[in-house]
Amino acid sequence: MVEKDFKHVVRVANTDLDGAKPIYISLRKIKGVDFMFSNMVCHIANISKEKKTGELTDEEVSRLDEIIRNPVKFGAPNWMLNRRKDIETGVDKHLVGADLIFTVDSDTKRMKKIKCYSGVRHMFGQPVRGQRTRSNFRKNKGRVHLGVKKRAGAKAGKV
Repeated sequence: MVEKDFKHVVRVANTDLDGAKPIYISLRKIKGVDFMFSNMVCHIANISKEKKTGELTDEEVSRLDEIIRNPVKFGAPNWMLNRRKDIETGVDKHLVGADLIFTVDSDTKRMKKIKCYSGVRHMFGQPVRGQRTRSNFRKNKGRVHLGVKKRAGAKAGKV
């Protein structure tokens, strides 16, 4: 039975959320919101994590949206934020959605421009965080066909 005020799609932080799922799972569809942040938002807003997203009132939806956009204002700890000590402003903040995508992209462009180690790795399409490259990251490098390397004296079929 469907209730009269049940919403199948709820819009929070410029993202459409499925109304049939619990709120703590639905919030994770927002870019920049993970499991821990979702639980924190539900706790700050005094909303049960298991409540279906479609059962939220308009007041609860606006409160969730406000908490997600500015969690520091509601007492969220700094270690939960995804942008601490911003390079331009030096302020701790939490970015979601298009703001997060734009900021990460501009950070990557800045690293490439100043030619730091991470920027050079980004330029060449190599892994940035110290992973090995012998067996992984072997695809999509132009027209080079990668195969199995054989020893110089070995013939096919013989060991």
